[in-house]
Amino acid sequence: MPMKWVSILLLLELGCYFSCGSCGKVLVWPTEYSHWINIKTILDELVKRGHEVVVLTSSASILVDPNKTSTIKFEVYPTSISQEDFEDAFKKLIDLWTYDMAQRSFLTYFSKMQDITWEYYDIIEQLCKDVVFNKELMKKLQESRFDVVLADAVGPCGELLAEVLKAPLVYSLRFSFGSTIEKYAGGLQLPPSYVPVVLSELSDKLTFMERVKNMLYVLYFDFWCQLLNEKKWDRFYSEVLGRPSKLSELMGNADFWLIRTYWDFQFPHPILPNFEFVGGLHCKPAKPLPKEMEEFVQSSGENGIVVFSLGSMVSNLPEEKANMIASALARIPQKVIWRFDGKKPDTLGANTRLYKWIPQNDLLGNPKTKAFITHGGTNGIYEAIYHGVPMVGMPLFADQPDNIAHMQAKGAAVRVDIRTMSSSDLLNALKTVINDPLYKENAMKLRAIQRDQPVKPLDRAAFWIEFVMRHKGAKHLRPASHGLTLLQYHSLDVIGFLLACVAAALWLITKCCLCCCRVSPKSGKKKKKRH
Repeated sequence: MPMKWVSILLLLELGCYFSCGSCGKVLVWPTEYSHWINIKTILDELVKRGHEVVVLTSSASILVDPNKTSTIKFEVYPTSISQEDFEDAFKKLIDLWTYDMAQRSFLTYFSKMQDITWEYYDIIEQLCKDVVFNKELMKKLQESRFDVVLADAVGPCGELLAEVLKAPLVYSLRFSFGSTIEKYAGGLQLPPSYVPVVLSELSDKLTFMERVKNMLYVLYFDFWCQLLNEKKWDRFYSEVLGRPSKLSELMGNADFWLIRTYWDFQFPHPILPNFEFVGGLHCKPAKPLPKEMEEFVQSSGENGIVVFSLGSMVSNLPEEKANMIASALARIPQKVIWRFDGKKPDTLGANTRLYKWIPQNDLLGNPKTKAFITHGGTNGIYEAIYHGVPMVGMPLFADQPDNIAHMQAKGAAVRVDIRTMSSSDLLNALKTVINDPLYKENAMKLRAIQRDQPVKPLDRAAFWIEFVMRHKGAKHLRPASHGLTLLQYHSLDVIGFLLACVAAALWLITKCCLCCCRVSPKSGKKKKKRH
């Protein structure tokens, strides 16, 4: 080989070494929809830094598309699950959250949610089995010697792969139901006196009755509601590892947790050294809009535009609901860009354009944008925060009602209930966030907080993944609480011992006092009285 090419190769290798502190190999266990969109941002950054990224994806994958041109490598494995079954599992969850919630009581609703999520996690378990019981695939993965496994904590299996491959584990997570994963697998302290439970739709300023409600949610999620069949997963993990194993213990072995929120969105609470809040890591400056869309935006004049999207999982609505929404939008002076893929509403106004896809970030970053009608997905909310756009929240399912409740508490959003709202309700909400300057001011305050960070969220996420790779894990950051039983963690054994000591001391003091105060029996006979 000519010396010229040898020199070029050496320079490339040195550049890789110094750019990322020695390039590593990352194995990814992804989750679908917005979870994939978010984690892919991290993967693209890792590839830019010279790391080799391999994504494990099944033949039933919905959004993870290995056929798209990408610098990310995909390892596609066959599965007995069809894409239709996978999509149907998501659809059942969406339908329950979106349409059944208002028709059920608290207990029946969450009971039904548990049943449906168990069905969903049965599919995830089968996908996991299709990987770990595929001997040829596992041999290939073991020979690859990955430096870290990056997984979404809401989709179990990443922790099992990390254990089998003897690789460090980094989690990406937005939330778990009742925050049970963060608390019991991650060891995070979340006092219910001022930290609202996920799905409670509360703020951190709790009245007495709200604290009662919060505590009931804690007790329900901690001791009653199990959103996946842990015993079944424990048996599966024990079978694979050949020793008694628990899902919660393997998750607790995670070296680092990347939480996809930040203090512009999250209410303050205690954190641990192996937790990093990286909300908004996908946010970026707006790019120019397509010509036709830009002309429509500019035609709005001083009134500006409203951006409307219900996210990647919901592209259309029932006809009656779509007509009701369209009639409200037709009554505002702003132009409206609506991401919608369905029958054109009969009441659609001349001020509203429908698109099957919109460049949401670029629209929110446009100076003409006055408000954002959103379902409350974390990614969309963070784009609105990043660009300082007030919101009308129309939450549908999962964490979305909770996300909008956070934005309401911070004064940057108004909520409407998509199940019960009228055309007037939506119209009034839009008028409020557009015409009341306080909403824009609060949105701009959140924007300032999001942008005022010493290191960008994406850079922090990439740094900690590289940190775990460089140090072969980060066990020194994990709290010792992971090795304690429930009695030891809450010091119940110590309290019991001290109470026993106090009781013994009181008993001994009482005995001594009784002995000292006891009257001795009089000796001899009584003298007779003289007459």
